[in-house]
Amino acid sequence: MLPEAARAEKIEAMKQISLGLNLSTKKTRKREFLEQMEKVVPWAVLVEIVAPHCPKSKTGRPPFPIETMLRVHYMQQWFGLSDPAMEEALHDMPLLREFAKLDGVLDRLPDETTILRFRHLLEKHDLAPDMLRVVNDLLQHKGLLLKTGTAVDATLISAPSSTKNKSGERDPEMHQTKKGNQWYFGMKAHIGVDAESGFVHTVVGTAANVSDITQAGALLHGEETAAFADAGYQGVHKRPEAEGPKWYVAMRPGKRRQLDLKRKSGRLLNEVERLKASVRAKVEHPFRVLKQQFGFTKVRYRGLKKNTAQIVTLFALSNLWMARRQLTEASA
Repeated sequence: MLPEAARAEKIEAMKQISLGLNLSTKKTRKREFLEQMEKVVPWAVLVEIVAPHCPKSKTGRPPFPIETMLRVHYMQQWFGLSDPAMEEALHDMPLLREFAKLDGVLDRLPDETTILRFRHLLEKHDLAPDMLRVVNDLLQHKGLLLKTGTAVDATLISAPSSTKNKSGERDPEMHQTKKGNQWYFGMKAHIGVDAESGFVHTVVGTAANVSDITQAGALLHGEETAAFADAGYQGVHKRPEAEGPKWYVAMRPGKRRQLDLKRKSGRLLNEVERLKASVRAKVEHPFRVLKQQFGFTKVRYRGLKKNTAQIVTLFALSNLWMARRQLTEASA
């Protein structure tokens, strides 16, 4: 708890800011980012998804508006903040209070327990896939998402391997796997993306030791005529659950290196591989946003369900981030 004098000083500072006395005129990257996301996130529709699952309190303090809690939840994802860190950030940063529509509130902000309960509400009712669907419906309505082709891939996401925790053991739902000459402990995020735009339409979370090819069928939406994958998916067309589209799977690197480029047939096969690779490259864009833009490189929670819910939310937000310019121009 803050000493009374310090608390009074903080409230006074917040009052000055809320009255427009903040003299800073510099537009920071964080402010610019939030202004962009303010314009492209379909807040009203997302609130409609959450509203039926929120308890109706008849006594005690009124709950915070759903949109406010959604905004807080999304800022957690964008800036990689834990529940306690998010509470502190709301107290310390007027910009975040402004984005959460709490800039006029001086004596009551969501605490870490309130933030935690809202996240658990979303997880309990598995609302992250619905949010991804809403985002993709918006992109399709704007003509930015096509359904003729899908590219699939997976990325490893590390989990804490230490046993120095309350249970004294590593997360039992996470596993280790070897990639190249290095061992990884954690989970995999498998995604299916639109082959034209690179927007994610399907996400599956598994332990790290699950083979990529076993999830290929689950990453198809059923309307594509073509599917693209790297060499790790060799033989995918023979799997019953992956039937439907024509698969374009990369040639194994060793076999491609053996192509005789002096012969016309070798040059043609190499060109085909180059073209397939140019399509598959689209699947790397969401991974880059997830890990570089949002800084998500390690799971925060225990268990696949919680972490998969966070990853699905992050990919929904990454779609909006990648489409922000087109969406802004379309609404102008």
